[in-house]
Amino acid sequence: MPIKAYYLTPDGNLQRDLSREQIIAAYDSKKGLLWVDISETTEEDGRFLEQDLHLHHLAVEDCVSFDIHPPKIDNFDDYLFVVVHGINHVIESDTVETAEIGIFIGKNFVISNHNYPSYSVSYIQQKIEENDRLMRRGSDFLTHALIDTFIDNVMPTIDRMTDFAEEIEEEVIHRPQPNVLDAIMKLKRSALKVHRVMAPQRDVLNRFSRGEFPMIKKEAQIFYRDIYDHVVRIEDLNQSILDRADNALATYLSSIANKQNETMRVLSIVATIFLPLMLLVGIYGMNFDNMPELQWSWGYFMVLGIIGFVVLVLVWRFWASGWFAWGKRKMTWVKPFVVEGKKIQGYLTPNIIRRQKQSGNSDDEEKTRREENG
Repeated sequence: MPIKAYYLTPDGNLQRDLSREQIIAAYDSKKGLLWVDISETTEEDGRFLEQDLHLHHLAVEDCVSFDIHPPKIDNFDDYLFVVVHGINHVIESDTVETAEIGIFIGKNFVISNHNYPSYSVSYIQQKIEENDRLMRRGSDFLTHALIDTFIDNVMPTIDRMTDFAEEIEEEVIHRPQPNVLDAIMKLKRSALKVHRVMAPQRDVLNRFSRGEFPMIKKEAQIFYRDIYDHVVRIEDLNQSILDRADNALATYLSSIANKQNETMRVLSIVATIFLPLMLLVGIYGMNFDNMPELQWSWGYFMVLGIIGFVVLVLVWRFWASGWFAWGKRKMTWVKPFVVEGKKIQGYLTPNIIRRQKQSGNSDDEEKTRREENG
């Protein structure tokens, strides 16, 4: 669908917003540096990549498909195809949602593909609009900038998950309500999703930093090693969050067991209070004729008084022993997983969806004004 292209000509001029014919011409020239970014890839875009740019159909299938593909590097001799995962900050969900980007890396071109609008890609596009230095350093450095921003935008999510873990730990000790269990399971699912894409990604980025591929220059390898270090740190922090979720789950189950003990204690209190009362009414419910209290005019009121006195004494005794507790507050957990926008690189850059919505709203307002004016 939307295709945005930049081309740094051999003489150093930066061309923007190329047509498909211009993209093909720049690609076939094998000079300068061409960057093509395709968002929300369609079958038509797939045919363009395979037939016009002569990219391998297996890699193109991965671009067109909306299935989740594991992080990987495919070497096609003249170019590489790499799949890298990050966080999908565009959609709101109760759990973390991941997103992937596929990148073709050649000596004179970089072709990126993602099926959702990406703040990371928008951030790099904005930097190139301001200064074309990234394009001048070559395809390996441009690819590094894309992957580095993609990985850096994972850290705000890790920080938010850490905050969730702290909130859950506080609630699970003092207020182990059923919705806390739901929050624990959502945190575990989020941590597992991050682990599923970050763990294999370490090997992918490590291959970039070992000098295994000729299109990754030696001076660029240390920058990829820096991304590898970031991924290792993210994986360690995520594993810590997963461990905290497991500990919170164990604490929750223990708290529920304690709560069941509290229930049994309440039942014991009720039984303890009513046992002496049942003894009293049992005695005076007998049908013997020789019971002096039955003929006493104040006997009925005396028995009620004894019953009331026994109840008050037992209730006071249990309250003084700390067996009664009131005013427990329930936890409310109705918040989707959203990261603060200011922590995401490229968040302030207008993305495709926002522009389309704003354009659509402006057209509707203009149409309404014309209808009102007759």
